[in-house]
Amino acid sequence: MAHSNQAKKRNRQNEKTREHNRTVRSELRTQIKRYRVAASKKEDTAAKLLSGVESKLDKAAKRNVIPTSRANRIKARLKRAAVKAG
Repeated sequence: MAHSNQAKKRNRQNEKTREHNRTVRSELRTQIKRYRVAASKKEDTAAKLLSGVESKLDKAAKRNVIPTSRANRIKARLKRAAVKAG
């Protein structure tokens, strides 16, 4: 339990940040799933979705929601899956 005002404020900030990061990660996972479905069905929108996913990954990494290396790894795997799917 936080006793000082400073610690209480820090807890409030952490809760707000945690909720925001959770939202960003959830949206990111949703976009990745949408792309994977489109790529597996070889839809025309897959390329457009891929650029959107890459953009979201880069933004999340830039804002320290996810590590940069994780974003790069996910992008590489999605591109490899796209090539493999045809």
